[in-house]
Amino acid sequence: MDREAAIERVLERARTFRGHHVAVAPLSGGHINNAYVVQVDGDQRYVVRIPGASEGSRVVSLDDERHNSVAAAHAGASPRVVEYLEDLGVMVVDFVVGEALTDDNVGDRARIPRLAAALKRLHAGRPFRADFDMATVARAWLRVCIEQAIPTPEGLSARMDRVDLAAQALAARPMTLVPCHNDLSADNLIDDGERVWLIDLEFSGNNNPCFDLADLAVQAHLDPGWHVAMCEAYFGRADPVTLARMALHATISGVGWALWASIMDRTSPRDIDFQHYVSAFWEPAHVMLDSDAFDRCLSVVSDGGERRQHRPERDRSGEQFEGVDVMRSDDPEVASIEGGDGPELETFRDGDHAGVDRAEGQVSVPRHELGDP
Repeated sequence: MDREAAIERVLERARTFRGHHVAVAPLSGGHINNAYVVQVDGDQRYVVRIPGASEGSRVVSLDDERHNSVAAAHAGASPRVVEYLEDLGVMVVDFVVGEALTDDNVGDRARIPRLAAALKRLHAGRPFRADFDMATVARAWLRVCIEQAIPTPEGLSARMDRVDLAAQALAARPMTLVPCHNDLSADNLIDDGERVWLIDLEFSGNNNPCFDLADLAVQAHLDPGWHVAMCEAYFGRADPVTLARMALHATISGVGWALWASIMDRTSPRDIDFQHYVSAFWEPAHVMLDSDAFDRCLSVVSDGGERRQHRPERDRSGEQFEGVDVMRSDDPEVASIEGGDGPELETFRDGDHAGVDRAEGQVSVPRHELGDP
């Protein structure tokens, strides 16, 4: 069924639109689904999202996505789900008036408090139906690529054992799973000036809250300073263990999305340069996987900050970097983030905040690899 026939069918079927005068306009953006703004009787506006072909890449069922979208709306993180056509997998949601974000502006520092607040709302909401783990998903997507003879980035398969090490380190001291979006590309965010809304929860599932923070940074290619500022806004501080967690999640995210883009490059009918996405996600992940910083992050996350790393001698050239004491080490490319002795990493849930409490120590991570490899 072509796009025009698909939206006509929805307009005929949905009770939201039957018997009303409607005006329809397509929404741009998106890599899989087709979306439309439908204005009813010249007044109320809604968004209709029609699922597109996603052969080999869908990991959350349409019904689970609907359930999760309702839960996210109940938490105040996403627009209200007005209607769901189960047999078509079509959702009708409230239209949000606001700025559709882009990679160029999602990282604006003034927006960080609203982004952190949006994720806190989502993460404090009702649990989603199923868990989501990008390392597991990446393995599944790699199998799809192998089975369908889809090319993958050179060296990726050989480094999946390193991805597994990251997943194992993160699991060694697990954080409480919370409802997560798991696909925080800029075009899934709308800023109305007071709050940021999260849309399109097709990869949603219960996950480590650090993954959402890291994934947002990876998808928009944000710098390490943004990681620190976002970590502070969400958790109240940017301690080394949490930053190392974000770095590992960012690496896993990059590998996963590189494989997703490889599948989409073969299967998508859309005129999108998915090879660009393959390179943009894989190249920094590749650098991180092969780096000493990756091993340091594994150690820090596994130890929970209990072991003290070697500290480079402090010199007078230390600088304050986004509220964290960043000193120069012997390696000019390394930024050493210093904390205290650091008791054991704990998970906590407090009101609308779930995350990490008490985790400090010291870890040296290359500036270009900390959290956003």
